Amino acid sequence: MMKKLFNYNKAFPLDCGDSLDNIDICYHVSSESSAGKKVIWICHALTANSNVEEWWAGLTGPGKLFDTDKYYVICANILGSCYGSTGPTSIASKTGKAYLLDFPKITIRDQVAAHELLRKQLNIQSIDLLIGASGGGFQAIEWSVSELDVIKNMCLIATSAVVSPWRTAFSHAQRMALYADQSFFAQKDKEGGKKGLACARAIGLLSYRSYEGFRLTQKEENPDFLFANKACSYQEYQGKKLADRFDAYSYYTLTNSLDSHNVGRGRGGAEKALAKVKAKTLCIAITSDMLFPVSELNFIAHHIPNSGIELINSDFGHDGFLLENKQITKAIIKHNIL
Repeated sequence: MMKKLFNYNKAFPLDCGDSLDNIDICYHVSSESSAGKKVIWICHALTANSNVEEWWAGLTGPGKLFDTDKYYVICANILGSCYGSTGPTSIASKTGKAYLLDFPKITIRDQVAAHELLRKQLNIQSIDLLIGASGGGFQAIEWSVSELDVIKNMCLIATSAVVSPWRTAFSHAQRMALYADQSFFAQKDKEGGKKGLACARAIGLLSYRSYEGFRLTQKEENPDFLFANKACSYQEYQGKKLADRFDAYSYYTLTNSLDSHNVGRGRGGAEKALAKVKAKTLCIAITSDMLFPVSELNFIAHHIPNSGIELINSDFGHDGFLLENKQITKAIIKHNIL
């Protein structure tokens, strides 16, 4: 897929009442034009980027479900991230320095509004399949409500219509880890908060996985161990891995954006908002997902008129959406949304 950059050189108003002077949107596409091809738009989750072949390689690429030779596949990096779209480490025109903690609060609706600008810029009249998991599902469901006639088919995986107190609690526990790192508030450069970010990721990982997943992969090899440490090493490894590729200020911004998710805000509630969705919708729930339990997807499927639900089994909790490619493929084919 090809990496592209779209600059919207006008003021971009935000839900919080603030605005950005202009925005950059980094995106990847499988071809130069969507003419004559079905459009598949993939919305990425919290810390992913727009290169879908990198993080969803089991589903995206030549000959795969999201065939990049056959379809026009597109993914845009969300506003507030650090992978090419405008975010906290971008340079503010007023100061000539990175925004860092001065970056305004971004909502899911702001991220969708940026996607919508890009869609129009690329002259995409309709999206044949809009798909998103986790926070990507937040974007997809919001887009399907805000642009009723644009989305033809939709797949929502391991997500919800309104952010739950449980999801928000995990987000804030991770922000508390950032707060505990003094370099985060010092804001000397975009490297601030690295230790806090590593800790935040370790907290988040517990919500993404499951008891069984850790039992299968992090069990002590020595049956006579004195102190268990394999899972400890794994947590530290995963924390450092994210801290090396991401930044704490974007993480702070994006976890806050998750807390803004409420498809029913200003629309008479989630039930009424979902009832307006015209897209044929498939909801996929992961039975071991502690972050977005099956009940969340049942709620969506119950209130979107033309919808269905599939359950997939995984030992790996929420992260099953990244791992259970065969089950996801089977469900999408079964429901004929592509």
